[in-house]
Amino acid sequence: MSYSFSESDEIKMLRQSIRSFADKEIAPLAHELDEKEEFSEHLTHRMGELGLFGTFVPEKYSGQAMDYIQYVIAVEELARVDGSQAATIAAHNSLGVGPLYYYGTEEQKKKYLPSLSTGKALWAFGLTEADAGSDAQASKTRASYDKSKDEWTINGSKIWITNSASNLTQGITVQAITDKREDGRNELSCFIVPADAKGLTRKVMHGKMMWRSSNTGELYFDDVKVPGSAMLGTRGQGFKIMMETLDNGRLSIGAMGLGLAKGALEMTLKYAK
Repeated sequence: MSYSFSESDEIKMLRQSIRSFADKEIAPLAHELDEKEEFSEHLTHRMGELGLFGTFVPEKYSGQAMDYIQYVIAVEELARVDGSQAATIAAHNSLGVGPLYYYGTEEQKKKYLPSLSTGKALWAFGLTEADAGSDAQASKTRASYDKSKDEWTINGSKIWITNSASNLTQGITVQAITDKREDGRNELSCFIVPADAKGLTRKVMHGKMMWRSSNTGELYFDDVKVPGSAMLGTRGQGFKIMMETLDNGRLSIGAMGLGLAKGALEMTLKYAK
């Protein structure tokens, strides 16, 4: 079976559109934003206006209904100029919107996806902790259930969470331990937590080595209460949701690497001449 790597006219137009935007609007600001470690709400809104939010979300939820080839090309072209802006888009779409779209109920999709698909708001992926990254079983954040109130109470912390501490952040998908399984391992579940939830503290992180103008946060949950309807997917499905989300996101990480390499090569050739 052969596969053609030639780009269709539609793909070429998409690439040129995003490249033009990146060169004209992102490039002039990239160095200063990086030096100041400043997240740009203006550029984030502009990327939303360009259709880079909710890329693979169907139009009925105000998404762009792109395929993954279009999506990764968009990320590649942003990364060619500024890895931070590419990270904002990749994390929002793959890690933020992805779980809501693939595992959310119809009610949850209608409630959250429209604003997340138009550049009005960001969503974050709350997995990593000080002692737990891709090893989700090492998580310590816990959620306890009060059946009489149909309410979950979340306690714990998360760290290095992209798009979690900005003024545009609408919410976070949070993984927490909800019980012990019969095999002795932790039962993990996911919850939709609004950014303004009582008991949730969000702190912007600085001093990063890269993606300095993307928003990265520390999250602290002190008796944060969410209703039973805030569970994403089913109880005990958290590990599956998080791992499949990470797998889907790896395509955009590869696109970022390619875009950064292209940008570096172009800068090198320009300097050499």
